[in-house]
Amino acid sequence: MRWDYVIGYNYRMAHIPPRTIGSLRARAGQSFVTRRLTLPAQRYIHTASTGGIVLLAAAIVALIWANSPWADDYHHILEKHLSLDVAIFHLNLTVEEWINDGLMAIFFFVVALEIKRELVLGQLSSPRRAALPVIAALGGMVVPAALYLSLNPDGEAARGWGIPMATDIAFALGVLALLGRRIPAELRAFLLGLAVVDDLGAIFVIAVAYTESLDMTQLALVGVLIVVMIVANRVGFRHTAFTIILSFMIWVATLESGIHATVAGVVIGALIPARPQYSREDFGRESEALLAEYGACMEAGDTDRADAILGELELLTQETESQLQRLERLVHPWASYVVLPIFALANAGITFSGDSLRGLAEGNVAIGVALGLLVGKVVGIMLFPWIASRFGIVELPGRVTWTHIFGVGLLGGIGFTVAIFIAGLAFNDPTITDKAKMGILGASALAGLAGYLVLRFSPRASR
Repeated sequence: MRWDYVIGYNYRMAHIPPRTIGSLRARAGQSFVTRRLTLPAQRYIHTASTGGIVLLAAAIVALIWANSPWADDYHHILEKHLSLDVAIFHLNLTVEEWINDGLMAIFFFVVALEIKRELVLGQLSSPRRAALPVIAALGGMVVPAALYLSLNPDGEAARGWGIPMATDIAFALGVLALLGRRIPAELRAFLLGLAVVDDLGAIFVIAVAYTESLDMTQLALVGVLIVVMIVANRVGFRHTAFTIILSFMIWVATLESGIHATVAGVVIGALIPARPQYSREDFGRESEALLAEYGACMEAGDTDRADAILGELELLTQETESQLQRLERLVHPWASYVVLPIFALANAGITFSGDSLRGLAEGNVAIGVALGLLVGKVVGIMLFPWIASRFGIVELPGRVTWTHIFGVGLLGGIGFTVAIFIAGLAFNDPTITDKAKMGILGASALAGLAGYLVLRFSPRASR
C-alpha cells in the first residue's frame, strides 16, 4: 500500500504539521506501530474539534466532582502545598497556584508563538490582510468590556471588565471543524487572526490591569535574563537544555516580581526566533552539492567523508525549520491535551447550591459577564468591521458573507479558558469569582450552540 498516499489524503484535513507528516511517511512503510498507533493518534491530536472535546470533558468532570460527596477531596487537593527547593529557587505554592501560574505559563508560551508566527509569517504579516481581523478583535474586546462596566461601574465587581473580552480559540475552532466544508476556508483564517489579536489583548490586560505591586529587584533580574536570551539567540546558541533552564529562571523571577507568572511564557515565546537559519532555496542549492559529493565519496570508498556529509545534511535539514516552528509543533499538543484540561479540572469546579443559585441574582457580575460574551462580542465583531467597510478600510475576503461574520461573532462569545483564568485574577472574593464563572459557562454554552446553528444554516460556500 502507498503509505504516502494514505498520509497525504486521509490525514491532511486534521492539520497535521507538514514536518510531522514527512517523518510519518518515512516510517510508515517499515513500522507497524507508526501505521496502527502513531498515525491515528496524530490524526486525532491535530483535529480541531478533539481538543475542545477533551477540554469540555475535563470541565464536566470538575463540575461533577465539586458537587459530589467527594467535593471536600477536590478542594483539599487544590489547596495542598507543594514546595520546590533547587539551588537558589525556593517556591512554596498550592496545587492550584502551580497549575494557574506554572502550567498556564506553558499555554501562554504557545499563544505567544502563535501570535509571533502570525505577525511575521501569517495572517497578520500584511497590513491589508490584518486589517479585518484586527478591527473585528478590537470591537470584540471594547464592546464587551464597556457593556460589563455599564452594569458593574464600581467596587470589586468592576475589576471583572476583562473577563468577557476573551475568546477560547480551542472551542471556537472546534465548532468550525464540525461544520467542515459548509463554511469557506477564509472564515477559519479570519477566526484565527481574530483570536490572535484577542489573545494579545488578554495578555495586555493580565500584565497591566491585574498587577498590583512590583518588586523592582526581581523585575531587573527579568530584564537581565531577557537580554541573555536575546544575545544567545543572536550568536546562534539555541541548545534546548539552556533554553529550558533560562526560561525557568525568567518564570521564577517574574513570579517573584509581582507580575503574573504567565506573562513570562509570553515574553519567552516572543523571543524565540521565527525565521530559520537556512531558507528552502539555500537548502536546495547546498544539499544538491552535498549529495553529489556524497555519491563521489561512496564510489571512491571514502565512507568517513560520506558519513560527515550525512551529518551536514542532517543539520542542514533541521535548520530549515525555525526554532519557533519546531517548538510550536512539539509543545502545542501538550498545551492542548495536558495543560488546558488540567486547568479546566482545577478551575471549573463550581459548587452549586440553593444559596449560590439564589445569590447569582445578587449584583450584576454574572449578568455582565454573560451579556458581554453573548451580546457584546457579536455586536463588536460585527459593528467595527461593518463601519470600517463603509469607509473602504476593509472588505470581506473571498466567499465570506456578513452572515458568516455574525456566526463568528457568536463563537467569539465562547470565553471559557482565558475568561475563567482572568476571573480568578480579578476578584479576591471567591463568591464573586464563582458568579463570574457561572456566567462564563452559561454564556459560552449558549454562544457555541447559537454560533453553530447560524453557520450551519447559512448559505453553503461554493467550491
